[in-house]
Amino acid sequence: MKPNSGTLVINIMNGGKAEAYEGVYQCTARNERGAAISNNIVIRPSRSPLWTKEKLEPNQVREGDSLVLHCRPPVGLPPPIIFWMDNAFQRLPQSERVSQGLNGDLYFSNVQPEDTREDYICYARFNHTQTIQQKQPISVKVFSMDSLNDTIAANLSDTDIYAKPVTERQPILLTPTGSTSTKVELRGNVLLLECIAAGLPTPVIHWIKEGGELPANRTFFENFKKTLKIIDVSEADSGNYKCIARNILGSAHHVISVTVKAAPYWITAPRNLVLSPGEDGTLICRANGNPKPNISWLANGVPIAIAPEDPSRKVDGDTIIFSHVQERSSAVYQCNASNEYGYLLANAFVNVLAEPPRILTPANKLYQVISDSPALLDCAYFGSPKPEIEWFKGVKGSILRGSEYVFHDNGTLEIPVAQKDSTGTYTCVARNELGKVQNEVQLEVKDPTMIIKQPEYKVIQRYGQVSFECIIKHDSTLLPTVIWLKDNDELPDDERFLVGKDNLTIMNVTDKDDGTYTCIVNTTLDSVSASAVLTVVARPNPPFDLELTGQLERSVELSWIPGDENNSPITNFVIEYEDGLHEPGVWHYQTEVPGTQTTVQLKLSPYVNYSFRVIAVNEIGRSQPSEPSEQYLTKSANPDENPSNVQGIGSEPDNLVITWESLKGFQSNGPGLQYKVSWRQKDVDDEWTSVIVANVSKYIVSGTPTFVPYEIKVQALNDLGYAPEPSEVIGHSGEDLPMVAPGNVQVHVINSTLAKVHWDPVPLKTVRGHLQGYKVYYWKVQSLSRRSRRHVEKKILTFRGNKTFGMLPGLEPYSSYKLNVRVVNGKGEGPASPDKVFKTPEGVPSSPSFLKITNPTLDSLTLEWGSPTHPNGVLTSYILKFQPINNTHELGPLVEIRIPANESSLILKNLNYSTRYKFYFNAQTSVGSGNQITEEAVTIMDEAMASRQVDIATQGWFIGLMCAVALLILILLIVCFIRRNKGGKYPVKEKEDAHADPEIQPMKEDDGTFGEYSDAEDHKPLKKGSRTPSDRTVKKEDSDDSLVDYGEGVNGQFNEDGSFIGQYSGKKEKEPAEGNESSEAPSPVNAMNSFV
Repeated sequence: MKPNSGTLVINIMNGGKAEAYEGVYQCTARNERGAAISNNIVIRPSRSPLWTKEKLEPNQVREGDSLVLHCRPPVGLPPPIIFWMDNAFQRLPQSERVSQGLNGDLYFSNVQPEDTREDYICYARFNHTQTIQQKQPISVKVFSMDSLNDTIAANLSDTDIYAKPVTERQPILLTPTGSTSTKVELRGNVLLLECIAAGLPTPVIHWIKEGGELPANRTFFENFKKTLKIIDVSEADSGNYKCIARNILGSAHHVISVTVKAAPYWITAPRNLVLSPGEDGTLICRANGNPKPNISWLANGVPIAIAPEDPSRKVDGDTIIFSHVQERSSAVYQCNASNEYGYLLANAFVNVLAEPPRILTPANKLYQVISDSPALLDCAYFGSPKPEIEWFKGVKGSILRGSEYVFHDNGTLEIPVAQKDSTGTYTCVARNELGKVQNEVQLEVKDPTMIIKQPEYKVIQRYGQVSFECIIKHDSTLLPTVIWLKDNDELPDDERFLVGKDNLTIMNVTDKDDGTYTCIVNTTLDSVSASAVLTVVARPNPPFDLELTGQLERSVELSWIPGDENNSPITNFVIEYEDGLHEPGVWHYQTEVPGTQTTVQLKLSPYVNYSFRVIAVNEIGRSQPSEPSEQYLTKSANPDENPSNVQGIGSEPDNLVITWESLKGFQSNGPGLQYKVSWRQKDVDDEWTSVIVANVSKYIVSGTPTFVPYEIKVQALNDLGYAPEPSEVIGHSGEDLPMVAPGNVQVHVINSTLAKVHWDPVPLKTVRGHLQGYKVYYWKVQSLSRRSRRHVEKKILTFRGNKTFGMLPGLEPYSSYKLNVRVVNGKGEGPASPDKVFKTPEGVPSSPSFLKITNPTLDSLTLEWGSPTHPNGVLTSYILKFQPINNTHELGPLVEIRIPANESSLILKNLNYSTRYKFYFNAQTSVGSGNQITEEAVTIMDEAMASRQVDIATQGWFIGLMCAVALLILILLIVCFIRRNKGGKYPVKEKEDAHADPEIQPMKEDDGTFGEYSDAEDHKPLKKGSRTPSDRTVKKEDSDDSLVDYGEGVNGQFNEDGSFIGQYSGKKEKEPAEGNESSEAPSPVNAMNSFV
């Protein structure tokens, strides 16, 4: 026996015989509290005896008879495994006809000539000793009826009886014998029932249970249904089982009565008792079996009947009752339940202790849980009597009670749904009559880990890039780790997989990357995961195994096997063909079929050497073409069709050019393609003229009349014959220029800018071609108002078809025009009709060419103007309208004056001094008024100011001052230029703006300072004569009628000597005025006075 152990070691490797140790062993463990015993352990040596010597006679059997080859292996321990082999150590084949029984015998339901052999050998394998024993070979010879009759005929006379031929026989059972048998099996074991039958033909075996069904999920058939196997049998499996052997001649059956017995099994095994002095308790030992087991008790390994007496103990069958136990009542009791099929033995101790409470859970143990999950706080304890357990929360908390807590018998406190406020200190108190003890534990409730952005299902094309997101939220005190899995396994060791902080990126995706990707987030307390599927799609693989079947002259069936669709369903297949005879290497579209179809009937043309290929199409794109099919050359035939788009159009007046679209190579249907071209003049009783030409697309017929209709047809033919009769088309010989001009041309003037022209159509015969329309040439001869001629510019209007009138828009009023009309065909224009003269009436004139206002005085202004550029008639008068404008930009009463047409100036008198006026001016004809132009001007304030302006401007001191200022500015510019060349920067413009002299500095329009210059002149000093011209000329294009916005940048005004009078900046009508400055800007004199 091993030291410090109860293990007994028996070693016979160094000598000794196993038989010496054969027997039943039992282990007993004993201390001062009692003795426990083990189950009986049986030791038996294994045995693998040899076969007994026996003389085996050869088996001679007639064909069709049954045969049993007995094995009869030696009895071994454990029993051997039986199998049949031949001399070459090959297992003998088994079937419904030949099979091995459960006892090891080999059964032949009927023998056949091929069963003849001399090496039927039965082997017994003893696994425990790892040996195989061999029986002597058995010889079997099968006599066929034909050979047996030949042997008999050679030895007997004609009167002897021959052997009977092989006859079919109904089934009989070889095993088991008789009509009934019995079988006993133990509960929990495997039930094996066997039926093997003889007969010809070979019988088929069926199994049924009388009065019930075979148990589902536990029933199996083996050995070609000759063996019924039921696993884990119970008492409910008892009953009658019938096997039925059946062939075409009849049936045989056998009933096996099965009884299921049971070795003892536990219902309630005895459990250990820990009692304190004075307590009561019970030991219960309940078992069942078939037959019912007997229950016996032992105390410390001794039958309880002869064990020392204990007044606190009472045996009542399968129960021992303890009352008011004392410490001396401690012992180990054994319960034995046994029947004829086995026994059960169980040890249970009764330990009588008097111990104060002890808490085994470590003090201040920290428990961490996730919010909304259960929290289990341990309070493992020991004591006798059994202590009572109470739980408190906090230092001075009350006892915990209520449905929100669960108190387990082992002292554990369960909080089914822990919340953040469940965090804290919990105290466990254990007490019995011998004392009290307590222990504190800590609980921390953490926020759950969550995946707030889960990976999503992705579909990606091959060689693309895909990324899965996995963004998490977790408790700040927990350190999460993120793991990515592919198909619940580690990610491939591939640099294409890039794991980031919160994502997984796969570069250059391949088909192998297809699958489910899972993001797993682990902390020390919880784990969450989310998955997404990646589907890698690509263009389909090309179809393969193209096959042509059902070849006919005009059709063939093509079939193929689709390639891998690469996760994107194939929507359709495109079939293309190559004509190796006419266009080798060029593939043409033939047809297409849905993606669910893998065969198609193709229509063929004669005289084509076909090869086909198939292209698969899905949403991603088209596959590579399949390998070409085998070639198929169709037979030649007459052409099926004639050339298309046949036309007859002459290129010259005396020819007819016949053209057509030639047939394609495969349309020729055979060698030697030619065309028969036929024509005849339409509506003339002529015969067809025909000519056969080579494979071209044009033929020219010469010597035809000009533009006459022809009937034309073109027919295809080859070496085998003609195509069907072609349809006729109408063509025309060549066109020539029209012969006559349109007549009776009339013009109707609608208004001053529009006229309508009429003409008579020319006879169609004189057109000598396809009538395309008429062209009207017209041009202006002169203006009736000016009597001046200018360069003649002819205009052309084309009117399609057989129209006999047209409109001439865009004419100039009060002008003289000429026009003529010509007919047009495909060749060109015919002669012109005689010129037709017409005149347009008067219209309203254009605006006057200019309006300028000069010589302002206190109460008068002088107006000058130019006549309209386009009077469009005889001017009758001019209309002048004007009105004053006050300082708030409001308009005064409007005054209108009519002026004779021969006037070009006017002096307006009796005006208000220092007042701004707005003028509107336009011309009139007898038709009406033309467009107006506008202008504004101001009368001066007083005569003295005017004279001072004149005097100062001509004084020498004023001229000298201007020169001094100009010299000063020149010096400043030179200094600035020198400083700039030295690298310094001097903002001359800013200095000039800051220290501007009002007599020199240009004035900006918006801020009331001087200046009416272009951008190029804004930064130049003002020189004499550089201001706006004194004639205040206003061009037409610069004028604008503006009652609402009348400040349109009027030019500055000067007296006749060039002195400046006033300037008005453009301002909106509603802008607020600032004194008189809004209507009158200061003159240089006023500017000088402001410095005095």
